[in-house]
Amino acid sequence: MTEVSDREPPRRRVPGPARPAPGSRRPGPGARPARRPGRPRATAAPRTIRLGSPRPRLRMISLALTLVLTAFVVRLFQVQAVDASTYAAKAEKNRYVVHTLAAERGRITDRTGVALATSVDAYDITADPTMFTRELLKADDGPEQAAALLAPILGEDQDDLAEKLRTPDTQYVLLSRRQTPQVWNQIKDLKTALAKKAEEDPSTANVLAGVFADPSSKRVYPNGDLAAGILGWVNAEGKGGGGVEQQLDKVLSGKDGEIRYAQSGGRQVPTAGSNETPAVPGSDVELTIDRDIQWAAQDAITEQVEKSKADRGYVIVQDTRTGQILAMANAPGFDPGDLSDADPEALGNAALQDAYEPGSTAKVLSMAAVLEENAATPTTHVVVPNRLHRGDRLFKDDVDHPTWYLTLNGVLAKSSNIGTILATGQLGRTQAEANRVLYDYLRRFGLGSYTGLGFPGETKGILAPPDQWSTSQQYTIPFGQGVSINAMQAASVYSTIANGGVRVEPTLVRGTKGPDGRFTPAPEPERTRVVSEKTAKTLARMLESVVDDEEGTGTRARIPGYRVAGKTGTANRVDPATGKYKGYTSSFAGFAPADKPRVTVYCAIQNATEGSYFGGQICGPVYKQVMEFALKTLQVPPTGAKPANLPVTFKP
Repeated sequence: MTEVSDREPPRRRVPGPARPAPGSRRPGPGARPARRPGRPRATAAPRTIRLGSPRPRLRMISLALTLVLTAFVVRLFQVQAVDASTYAAKAEKNRYVVHTLAAERGRITDRTGVALATSVDAYDITADPTMFTRELLKADDGPEQAAALLAPILGEDQDDLAEKLRTPDTQYVLLSRRQTPQVWNQIKDLKTALAKKAEEDPSTANVLAGVFADPSSKRVYPNGDLAAGILGWVNAEGKGGGGVEQQLDKVLSGKDGEIRYAQSGGRQVPTAGSNETPAVPGSDVELTIDRDIQWAAQDAITEQVEKSKADRGYVIVQDTRTGQILAMANAPGFDPGDLSDADPEALGNAALQDAYEPGSTAKVLSMAAVLEENAATPTTHVVVPNRLHRGDRLFKDDVDHPTWYLTLNGVLAKSSNIGTILATGQLGRTQAEANRVLYDYLRRFGLGSYTGLGFPGETKGILAPPDQWSTSQQYTIPFGQGVSINAMQAASVYSTIANGGVRVEPTLVRGTKGPDGRFTPAPEPERTRVVSEKTAKTLARMLESVVDDEEGTGTRARIPGYRVAGKTGTANRVDPATGKYKGYTSSFAGFAPADKPRVTVYCAIQNATEGSYFGGQICGPVYKQVMEFALKTLQVPPTGAKPANLPVTFKP
């Protein structure tokens, strides 16, 4: 056993360098010592690397960040404070689009609700010019290509379309108004075809991508030219251009709305929402016109104007009790739905716009004054010579004749100018006084004043004050020359007599129906007594002689079974082109049944150049045709009473 000692253990002996073997070389200075077998190589002590101070770099970075942030703050302050309104406006303009929502125009109907004018769906074709730039289409002639495709479809000028598509600084231009759905469908199909082609061939572009449509409406007139003079038309701006369309434009047009929405690339962004103010539809307007009676009147006057090769003609049918106009027809007419082929002289309403000398139909006014003033009675004797010298003229009747021995009733029945001059001469002790009395009655009957219809372009005629009447006018005005009226004024005179001497202001509108369906009747027309009921009834009996008596001038206006009151008229006509007398105004006015009046019909034809030009010959048949139809339509039965048969002549 080995004994363990308490002494410190002996140190281990560290061996010294090995001695080289005999014959080997001793390594020189700097030589790497050879590794001894079985002993690991000694490693060198690690080298310490010291880092530089980070503070300078941090200072530089902080300074750079401060400068950048300062620039951002300054720019942000400029955008949000200094130029805020400018940039907001630009953003609003580029992002949001405001479109007008056209209000649906109200209908115009006849008295029974039959549509005379209505609106149908249509589209306003629009475009975004920013989508026709070279950057988007990769072509310089994008607008020209699009215009070439659109022009034949829209019926617009190609150059005008191209110019609109090149409009700078806007995202909305109107290319064409109120196109039919079929037109828009044609454009949509073309857009789809171009888009498909662009997908297949990226080198081509859809030049119609920036064309759009806004819903609108288009005015249509289902009956063509029927009542065109009354209805008028709607112009390209959607406003009434004439007639009732113009007169009641505010009532019919309603109130446009608008829609504001976000858009991108010319298309609405669905997720961005929109603000819409709905349009308020216009009200419907119900006229007093009866479509069927209007058709009968228009057909009759058109046929006679063509047959007589006249310049124009008009027929008015009026309810004698209410003053409501049942028909107002003009020939020639026009189609308000297509004015491209219309004769400019036919536009408007000649029955209200033409001022002309009425001729013998105005003699009833003179007779009304004579009877009301008790200057004569229907049986008063009037000796009518072949010629009558008054002032600076010799007056005559339409036909040469020996001395006539007529009653006052006969003067009206045979339409004697001379007899009328003699009768009205009894209205005053002097001619000047007689003139003043006659003038007063003419004014009472509505001559020289507007009818009260408020119709666009209506004339009030020409009636000078009596102190301005020339020497000849003192004697021509009593038989209807030297004074001018319109057709409505003439019809109103006869309706006043038919209504027992009370003038009811003519009306054309029965009322309006709002979007809520509530009907608002038109105001009651003004009523004015012109002559006594006795005078009116006496005049009605005298007017019967014009038609019923064989010596009367209106025999062609007879209606079997009915008592008819009427008066013919044939006046020298002033040529509008020269201001001189040329041709004639032919007319006939009357009412039926004569003893219980219900309907007044007035007809006038201007400048008949073929066949007869006498009012009884060419307007009498028109009166008969229209009156018969109106009486049947309104179911007015004959009274069955016998005519008055007042004497026409007397034995000297």
